[in-house]
Amino acid sequence: MDRASRLIAQCALADSEAVIIHKPSNMRYLSGYTGEGMLVLSHGVRAVITDFRYTEQVGQQAPGWTCLEISTGIGHADLVGQVLKEHGLTSARYEDDYVTVKGYETLVQKLPGVALTSLNRAPEALRMVKDEDELAQMEKACALSSQAFDYICGVIKPGMTEQQLKLELEYRMLSLGADSVAFSTIVASGPNGSLPHAVPGSRRVEKGDMVTLDFGARVNGYCADMTRTVAVGEPSAKMKEIYAIVLEAQMTCQDALAPGKVCKDIDALARDIIGKAGYGEHFGHGLGHGVGIDIHEEPRLSRVGVELLTPGHVVTVEPGIYLPGIGGVRIENTCVITQSGARSLVDAPRELLVIT
Repeated sequence: MDRASRLIAQCALADSEAVIIHKPSNMRYLSGYTGEGMLVLSHGVRAVITDFRYTEQVGQQAPGWTCLEISTGIGHADLVGQVLKEHGLTSARYEDDYVTVKGYETLVQKLPGVALTSLNRAPEALRMVKDEDELAQMEKACALSSQAFDYICGVIKPGMTEQQLKLELEYRMLSLGADSVAFSTIVASGPNGSLPHAVPGSRRVEKGDMVTLDFGARVNGYCADMTRTVAVGEPSAKMKEIYAIVLEAQMTCQDALAPGKVCKDIDALARDIIGKAGYGEHFGHGLGHGVGIDIHEEPRLSRVGVELLTPGHVVTVEPGIYLPGIGGVRIENTCVITQSGARSLVDAPRELLVIT
């Protein structure tokens, strides 16, 4: 059963119902098409609605899907309406978590008499469990990222700016075969390490700095996500202390991943370790998140994550401690849930590396 058919089955779609897809990552997942536009699907419909720039691409990437081309005066929603009318479809589910108010108003205007209801993130639910091909792409992306980390450890030195390190790291991933970077690389040196999502800037690495590197490659549309914090020269006793705490939390939580475990219970393990060490207030984000076509997907390892881990889920485990004015430490692996536990897709040392 193809992915579109699986979505229809999961939604228990009636013969008179359609699904309208706007979100690019869901479009790619369901059809293979990576350009701009919309999808319409039902029991008897597989349609991509786009413009002239992408019609050939639809044929290459989404064989079996009908390509409908917009034109002057006939937009995407007009063509959706035509498809629904031609096939006697009287209701449609749409991505209410993604479509703008203006986009919704356009659908209402162009689809008179069609009942619009929420898709309730059904495609995202399907996407949580990766198939063998998806896992193979993520293995490649994580392998490239791990190789890039090994490279940057031989390059980083005092005097380099955060921006230079970002460029070196991203160029290395691309030169190794990545399609692109999975997200904008984070490089946070010295006191900037207290900013979990620091933007690399002109600060120069100093001897004794801890440097946090959060990055990942994208291969065939699938993301890697890893973080390592390294020392450039001998770090302070305080930074060694918090590194050891974060490492214990990361290793404990990664080892605890297994089918049937509740996401929030894994998150609680990290909070317990970091809290007992006296740094609970300095770990303010969730422990991890799903990864796939998007860098942040379901399920979430967080205080409110109620999903049960399932074989095929791919999640990050990334505890951190962030001390304003001093610095921070984060360690992250991307892991796949297996039948008996979990396996890291990242192959890079987690122990503290002191680069001299």
